[in-house]
Amino acid sequence: MTLLLVVVAPFVLLALGAAFTYLYARTIERRFPPTGRFVEVDGCRLHYREEGPNEEPARGAVVLLHGASSNLVESMLGLGRSLSQSYRVLAFDRPGHGWSERKPGLSEAEPARQAVLIAGALRQLGVRNAVIVGHSWSGTIVPHLALDHADVTGAILVLSGITSPWPGGYIGWYRRLIDSQAGWLLMRTLAVPVLLMLRPSMKRKTFRPQAAPRGIVTEGFIPLAFRPRSYEANMEDFAVMYDAVLRQSMRYREIRLPVTVVAGDRDEIVWTDLHSVSFAREVPGAELILMPGIGHMPQYADQETVLAAIVALAERVAPARIGVD
Repeated sequence: MTLLLVVVAPFVLLALGAAFTYLYARTIERRFPPTGRFVEVDGCRLHYREEGPNEEPARGAVVLLHGASSNLVESMLGLGRSLSQSYRVLAFDRPGHGWSERKPGLSEAEPARQAVLIAGALRQLGVRNAVIVGHSWSGTIVPHLALDHADVTGAILVLSGITSPWPGGYIGWYRRLIDSQAGWLLMRTLAVPVLLMLRPSMKRKTFRPQAAPRGIVTEGFIPLAFRPRSYEANMEDFAVMYDAVLRQSMRYREIRLPVTVVAGDRDEIVWTDLHSVSFAREVPGAELILMPGIGHMPQYADQETVLAAIVALAERVAPARIGVD
């Protein structure tokens, strides 16, 4: 009898996890539907939201790219609402996140690939010379937009962004797990229930030493990240991250567009000295803004400083008539 329980229990646990994950995902999708429009690029539908001034012409275009476990709604909460009073603001769900699609395979998670899709969407939408803001994981994407897609990119701002390789960063076992059938099964059975239990502590660490804004999880549509395919995309992003920044960091000296780097010196998620400081040092002419006592979410802790940095970049590229063909 004991042996039977040992054999059967794992299957029961997986079945219960699968049922919970399926029902949770269905509930979340009904509760947090798309808030924008879709554009198709290379067979993938990307979800974006566009806002701008109602009466005066837009002074330029700003593109917002969110970090891990997030989506465009959170980007609009943190920065987009204020910027859209003067600028044409486009916030995207990155491929595989929110309501944007992503094709299977780790190669689709590569920052360079995500940059290709975002740039393709911007071209279709008639955006040129935009200030592109990349928060956290999107810090891996915006250098590619500056290097390889300068027709749509006028300047970049890296906000608490991941940009650089770090000692001991290669984790081949993790990459193999995420790219395996076992990884696929875990994402659709046990991963989501476990992650939901960890979410409160993850939220506290993300905003620390500041407190998280009240209601940020619901208002920012954060539960969308805990659907199995979305979290699988999140884990794929981390699986390719180290190799990606190792390769792309060799090209940072080639960036010729205006660049600003903004980070808090108390960031517990992305080490500021390793990423923000070193990236600013590598990129010719980059401006570094370090925010004392602030953690990983400067756009909430000191929104005024972050907005001022974005506006300053927009003014630098204003002569190019940014935003529209």
